[in-house]
Amino acid sequence: MCLLGCDISSSSIKATVVDPQTGEVLGTDCFPKGETHTQALRPGWAEQDPEEWWENLKLAVHRALEKAKKKGTDVKAIGISYQMHGLVVVDKKLKTLRPAIIWRDSRAVHLGELAFKGIGERRVLSRLLNSPGNFTAAKLAWVKENEPQLFASIHKIMLPGDYIGMRMTGEAVTTVSGLSEGIFWDFETNDLSQDILSYYGFDKELIPPVRPTFGEQGEVTPSAAAELGLRKGIPVTYRAGDQPNNALSLNVLNPGEIAATAGTSGVVYGVNGKVNYDPLSRVNTFAHVNHTAEETRLGVLLCINGVSILNSWIKRNVAPEGISYSDLNLMATSVPIGSEGVTVFPFGNGAERMLQNKEINSSIRGINFNIHDRAHLARAAQEGVVFSFKYGMDIMNDMGIDIGVIRASNANMFLSPLFRNTLAGVTGAVIELYDTNGATGAAKGAGIGAGIYTSTKEAFSSLKCIGLVEPDGLKADAYCAAYEAWREQLTQMLG
Repeated sequence: MCLLGCDISSSSIKATVVDPQTGEVLGTDCFPKGETHTQALRPGWAEQDPEEWWENLKLAVHRALEKAKKKGTDVKAIGISYQMHGLVVVDKKLKTLRPAIIWRDSRAVHLGELAFKGIGERRVLSRLLNSPGNFTAAKLAWVKENEPQLFASIHKIMLPGDYIGMRMTGEAVTTVSGLSEGIFWDFETNDLSQDILSYYGFDKELIPPVRPTFGEQGEVTPSAAAELGLRKGIPVTYRAGDQPNNALSLNVLNPGEIAATAGTSGVVYGVNGKVNYDPLSRVNTFAHVNHTAEETRLGVLLCINGVSILNSWIKRNVAPEGISYSDLNLMATSVPIGSEGVTVFPFGNGAERMLQNKEINSSIRGINFNIHDRAHLARAAQEGVVFSFKYGMDIMNDMGIDIGVIRASNANMFLSPLFRNTLAGVTGAVIELYDTNGATGAAKGAGIGAGIYTSTKEAFSSLKCIGLVEPDGLKADAYCAAYEAWREQLTQMLG
């Protein structure tokens, strides 16, 4: 017996086979080996072909099963994690009508702003917990306005994970968590948002039926089974967006628990036990994987666009040629906390929601040609990322999330001791490191949804902390002083 987790990201498609009893990853693979093709017909656009997701998923599932030395008949349940906020539209035959408009496509920002003002900012935030921004509802409004004939042919709209689930089961269904990330869910009525449907003129029949995040969402059809190398009838029992799913993979399910990632972008995802929102909409709030009408579990998501991309820029353009990331980290540690006055602002990868959608670009300040060198820039870059995390986490704290422990996968910038120590030092939080990923989390989510695990506690009993970073009390004042200097300069930049 085994579980299959599928992770549909914008860069590649991963499949992982997990032993439900031991929690061991038996086999995993991803396709393409480069990066999924993204089409940008105009500046700010980003589209992908859902058929390419499916073709790569087939390759990944076959290879993961082969590595795991398992047959398709051994799989007992399937879970799906996916890139959030995308839009897939299909006709009555469940065929796609156009390429998917993915999360990083910004064409619909103005339509989100119009709805925010048209419905009323306070009403939107109190009921939807976010401004419509550039999320799925606004993207659909763009299709309606610019491709009216195609819009008239739409039978159902879906998120990327809903589409993959539909290809497996032949059923178009979605979840409350998914609808909330698309800004279609009203947390006051616990139903579809009539405000959004009415404002944009959407028929509610465009929205697929709602299924539980954990629970049966359909069974693999004979044709899909033949393509994937599985048996027909395997239930799909879990789906969630990548950030809620990443939190699940780290067993972050209860109020006050925090999951963090630091890849190309940086994310801090905290669980709130009460309905709340940031009045400036600098962070996003969605239904978490275990949210119900009876028990509030909301995921508050802070995203910083430029994180390890800044570190890689420093490595390419500042560090000596041929240096490794480990050597770069070591070089940075030769400089004291605060980088002797050098500050870096990591906002060179587009508009930042945390900064109220301002695009201030990255900047380096305080360089003294007589005392500063590459090592100062290397340290200041990592400190700039950490201080951005801290800035956003203060917003989350104001919303009622008390951050005492941060859980993260031992990957990307969390591999840097300097990064980890600075984050622990400036936040006062303990950092727990784990060896897990989204596809593994999706597989365990499938086990929960299928009833193979009796509880989430059982599902994650095999998840072991492989590293613990505690804040150094003796250096707390130095970290806080460096952060305050950074924050003061950012405040001046923002006016």
